[in-house]
Amino acid sequence: MVATQRRGRRVMMTPAERDAFLSEQRTCRVATVSADGRPHASVLWFVWDGASLWLYSITRSRRWTDLRRDPRLAVVVDAGEEYGELRGVELSGTAVFVGEAPRTGAPCPELVEPERLFARKNFDLDAMPHDGRHAWLRLTPDAVASWDFGKLAAEQGG
Repeated sequence: MVATQRRGRRVMMTPAERDAFLSEQRTCRVATVSADGRPHASVLWFVWDGASLWLYSITRSRRWTDLRRDPRLAVVVDAGEEYGELRGVELSGTAVFVGEAPRTGAPCPELVEPERLFARKNFDLDAMPHDGRHAWLRLTPDAVASWDFGKLAAEQGG
C-alpha cells in the first residue's frame, strides 16, 4: 500500500500529472544508506512505467553496494528554477534487483518494457544497448509525495 501524502495537498500533483511528469523527466537523485549509516546521494537516469521507477545502475558503484546491503531507497525527481516553477516527486521504498548483474542482454521478460522505454527515452533507440557494467533496480514505491508550486500561482490568479 502506498502511503498518502498529508502535507501540501494544495500543491500535490494528481496521479495523471505525476505520471506525465515522471515520463517527461530524465534524471533523478537517488539516496541510499552506507554501511556506516551515512546517507549517500547520486544521480541516475530512470524510466517510469506507471507503477515503478526503473534505475539502470553501475554494479560497481557505492549505490549498488549500499542497496545490496540495505535495499531501502529514496528518489527525488524535480524540475524548475523559480519558486512558482518548482515541481517534483519523491518516491521511497525497497529496491528490487531485476535480471542479471551486470546486464548483458540475456532474455528477461520482466525487463522487456522497462528496457524499451529506457532505450527510447534516453538513447532514442528501439533496443537497449548493454555494456556489461550496469544492471536494473526497480522501485515500486511505498510512499509518494509530489509538489507543483505553479498551482499556488494559479490559485492567486498569477
